[in-house]
Amino acid sequence: MLAGVKSLASRLGVGGLMAIKAVWSPVALGAHALIVDCSGKVLLARHSYMTGWSLPGGGVARGEAPVDAILRELKEEIGEVRADAPQLIGIFSRRSGWATNVIVLYRLANAQVTFTPNLEVREVIFVDPADPPQGTSVGTRRRLAEFAGNLPPAPYW
Repeated sequence: MLAGVKSLASRLGVGGLMAIKAVWSPVALGAHALIVDCSGKVLLARHSYMTGWSLPGGGVARGEAPVDAILRELKEEIGEVRADAPQLIGIFSRRSGWATNVIVLYRLANAQVTFTPNLEVREVIFVDPADPPQGTSVGTRRRLAEFAGNLPPAPYW
């Protein structure tokens, strides 16, 4: 009986500490994709809720695997994406106000896309990763430069 009470107290204590840490230092998990066509160009998306061009992707739901999240997000944001299976490129972090975003980046090679405009993504373009268009977000520019071999990999988005 005493062992059971100690075990319960221990679990409640650890659970309470984890809840405090989650409030004190929140972390959000996201998944993004480098969608690369057969010519080596990378797809960028223009989202309705932010300015400029960025890599497609979004949040990972509670209990969802990041690879499943990116496939779901691409279907929601882009439409039909036919490509090789997602390959993990890296895991990056970025501060977003009080929270930390952890971003899992995948590469989908040999992609063919049938874009369907929607409320979230207004348009997409395939670009030379060494020459992104004006208005491309800083984090996206960094990932494109790394992909093109012009910068060494960095741990921050």
